[in-house]
Amino acid sequence: MDFGFGSGDEAFRAEAREWLEGHLVGDFAELAGRGGPGSEHEGAQERRAWERELGAGGWIGLGWDGAEGAYGNRTASLTRQVVWAEEYARARAPGRVGHIGENLLAPTLLAYGDEVQRRRFLPAIARGEELWCQGYSEPDAGSDLAGLRTVAVRDGAGYRVSGQKIWTSLAGEADWCFVLARTDPAGRRHRGLSFLLVPMDQPGRIEVRPIRQMSGTAEFNEVFFDGAAAGHVVGGEGAGWRVAMGLLARERGVSTLVQQIGFAAELAEVVGEAVRCGALRDPVLRDQLVGQWAELKVMRWNALRTLGAAGDAGAPSVAKLLWGGWHQRLGELAMRVRGAAAALGPADWTAQAPYELDALQRLFLFTRADTLYGGSDEIQRNIIAERVLGLPRVERI
Repeated sequence: MDFGFGSGDEAFRAEAREWLEGHLVGDFAELAGRGGPGSEHEGAQERRAWERELGAGGWIGLGWDGAEGAYGNRTASLTRQVVWAEEYARARAPGRVGHIGENLLAPTLLAYGDEVQRRRFLPAIARGEELWCQGYSEPDAGSDLAGLRTVAVRDGAGYRVSGQKIWTSLAGEADWCFVLARTDPAGRRHRGLSFLLVPMDQPGRIEVRPIRQMSGTAEFNEVFFDGAAAGHVVGGEGAGWRVAMGLLARERGVSTLVQQIGFAAELAEVVGEAVRCGALRDPVLRDQLVGQWAELKVMRWNALRTLGAAGDAGAPSVAKLLWGGWHQRLGELAMRVRGAAAALGPADWTAQAPYELDALQRLFLFTRADTLYGGSDEIQRNIIAERVLGLPRVERI
């Protein structure tokens, strides 16, 4: 693919850079670098205000194919979406609390929703006013999503949802949750599932419990539904698996390139640490750092190669296998360059703050999950084997 930036793209870059410099000031300046992997809980309410600032500036919904500004957003070409992502990362702007609504739900509604649903939800996302979380994984149905047990029963024109979801990011801040639930009790595995939109403000019907991790933080939550009302089903009853898989396939392309910009910053921090502590003199560690750099370049070119491509059933799984393993190895390497000092926290232990960690230690702990969440490596290899290579399907009970 001949990928390059034209003069119009560079003018767009100048506009994006000027806007970010003019708005990442005051209270927003204090959010710089906050809200990334391992610190999604930090400054959530302040970042919500930043989301509204982005919406007012017209920077939400740039990649909504086919929307063409119809829902209060403005659209941009793929190259300009990449430009915006690069400038956003360069400015160390805060991690987005609205990315689930903008990058996952909105494209799904454009592909599978009806116009009533689009008119109701997309403008609020574009303004940065409503936040979303994702209700997929369950305690006994993480990587094996088709084994979920959450049910939804008809209640007039809507549904009542009961069950439990887990590892739900931003559930405590979200206004809405898109939930995959079983609406046909006779359906087996992926049959009989529906994709429902559930408002989170339902006292007594929805309970959110933060999951405290070994790092002392609570990046994720458990969500319990007890007859929670849902008035919207996307794609029709029983089409939940098709809609859910379509949503997951959208976690690539520009979003993958955005992710890699963050990876590059993390790699630079690890290299800087290796220089500071003298680990760069070790030829084995030096070779491993160079290997990480080269693999990141390969991932970037693979993402550019598949940018905007459709119909490649294996591309999302290949991308997940590549970045999941790469990021996990980076976390391990971050500890290796420090040697024994990696076991020491940045501050003395206290009962009030027993889990003080620095950025590289948080990186290491966070990346242990990279090969599990979003579909484990085993699941991704099964998808490639069955849907791309045409190997016999594994019978699942």
